[in-house]
Amino acid sequence: VQLQASGGGVVQPGGSLRLSCVVSGSIFSINVMAWYRQAPGKQRELVAVATNGANPKYVDSVKGRFTISRDNTKNTVYLQMNSLKAEDTAVYYCNADVKRRLLGATESYWGQGTLVTVSS
Repeated sequence: VQLQASGGGVVQPGGSLRLSCVVSGSIFSINVMAWYRQAPGKQRELVAVATNGANPKYVDSVKGRFTISRDNTKNTVYLQMNSLKAEDTAVYYCNADVKRRLLGATESYWGQGTLVTVSS
């Protein structure tokens, strides 16, 4: 199973970016898909999580600005980021809890990270 994240870049404060993450490989089901971020000198934090059958959840600092969505037909998760602030600058990682077989265990996989820089 591989996760490929894309969409990072440099944007001015107040701007927008959309991150994408495609999950590929031997997949039976994906229950949880999430985005994390790690800013320089800080610990990795959970930004947003999309669980099948449940409402998305967000860290307080991005509520009202970020939207997580997923396309289960494409095994893809997105993060629409609006009204970006300098403090959103970080490497963003996607994460997925994948079941590879009907009776198999659920395993957590990570993407390689995509850098988002918010700067004027």
